Amino acid sequence: MAKDMSGQNVVTPSADGIAASIKATKGRGLPPVHKWNPPFCGDLDMRIARDGTWFYLGTPIGRFELVRLFSSILRKDGDSYFLVTPVEKVGITVDDAPFVAVDFEAKDDGKAQILTFQTHVGDEAVAGPDHPIRVERDAQTGEPSPYVLIRANLEALIDRKSFYRLVDLGAHHDGWFGLWSSGQFFPIIPSSELEGL
Repeated sequence: MAKDMSGQNVVTPSADGIAASIKATKGRGLPPVHKWNPPFCGDLDMRIARDGTWFYLGTPIGRFELVRLFSSILRKDGDSYFLVTPVEKVGITVDDAPFVAVDFEAKDDGKAQILTFQTHVGDEAVAGPDHPIRVERDAQTGEPSPYVLIRANLEALIDRKSFYRLVDLGAHHDGWFGLWSSGQFFPIIPSSELEGL
């Protein structure tokens, strides 16, 4: 155990320690990380790549259960990402979005189209007012990066195959081409930019 400048013992955050801490408090459903306000314990050498792969100390985390556990205690404060337990808060690096939407289901409930997204860690979100879809476009290439809000300020990058399927469901509305879900329209690209394609 390390000591700080005043001689006090300092616990260095580790992935194993965080996993043990959260397993001890875990009940059914997602932990209430929004209610926890532990002290910041420093940054952890953990990174989520753009494709959703989690790395610890530069090595991919191969156990899905561990990735799922860590994803359940993820929180975004401002532009920074943290793993939060009742007793510690550690910073991690996220290359793009913390989740990847790897599939979706489109249903018509008789009144509106409903798009339900699934992430690579098993979360589901129904696109609508509480889970909006947005598309960022690269300023130089025009390449779209579509996202859907999964939970509490945490988004999923919609993977390419799903985005192509979504485009097939698109419609024009008020000068935009986009998607309908849960009675809400999500613009993707101005209709005028699709002319001639």
